[in-house]
Amino acid sequence: MTPAVQDLATIGAESLAVSTLVFLRIGAAMAVLPAFGERFVSQRVRLAAALGFTAIVAPVIVDTIPVELPAFPRLLVTETLIGLAFGISLRLMIMGLQIAGSIAAQSMSLSQIFGNSATDPLPAFGHLLTISALAFAAMAGLHVRVAEALVEGFHLFPIGTVLEPGPLAEVIVSRASQAFALGFSLSAPFVIAGFVYNLALGAINRAMPQLMVVLVGAPAVTGAGLALLAIASPFLIKVWFDAFDHVLASPFWVN
Repeated sequence: MTPAVQDLATIGAESLAVSTLVFLRIGAAMAVLPAFGERFVSQRVRLAAALGFTAIVAPVIVDTIPVELPAFPRLLVTETLIGLAFGISLRLMIMGLQIAGSIAAQSMSLSQIFGNSATDPLPAFGHLLTISALAFAAMAGLHVRVAEALVEGFHLFPIGTVLEPGPLAEVIVSRASQAFALGFSLSAPFVIAGFVYNLALGAINRAMPQLMVVLVGAPAVTGAGLALLAIASPFLIKVWFDAFDHVLASPFWVN
């Protein structure tokens, strides 16, 4: 009986050590991942999600763990950095939505409506696009894709791997530029509509200087902006999700 208990204790200790190392990377990623790492998500939910992903990923990547591992303080640094790099690579895609919402609200003169109603200081356009996109991603199986990406990350960067600063900086810069480009692309319909509105307002003001065109045009641009948001938001979210899914398929590579 004693040898069986000893074997069981050995297996339990090994499983606990593997789970701890996996949790270091996943816990860091959960702090910034889209949907899981939002500010309105409580820390208890984040912890539960990190533990759940650890239970899913750890049995899959046991074979990738090197026989000889460096000291735990070094593992604490390397695994945390890899997890943060993974989460930040995806978090930058959310910034693209926030940029699009801010530009769209500014173009439609709606940037001050409910600007501070949530944790992030965004106008209502930005909050609506962000929450809608996160809900769409969650319904499309975000948790499954994140688990797959985490497993792939452990195969690409086994436990104890040190990320090279050069390639990592290149990936982060590429993701940031992609986020800005995506934000400007998504807000293009609102920018064009705002340009047409101001152009028409200037023409009317030249034709009828005595008319208070700003007072007349403000309700029109507000209604047009809300109508355009209602019509275009499904297409904008679909475009964003395609780009997000492309990044999720290879978060550590420039594509």
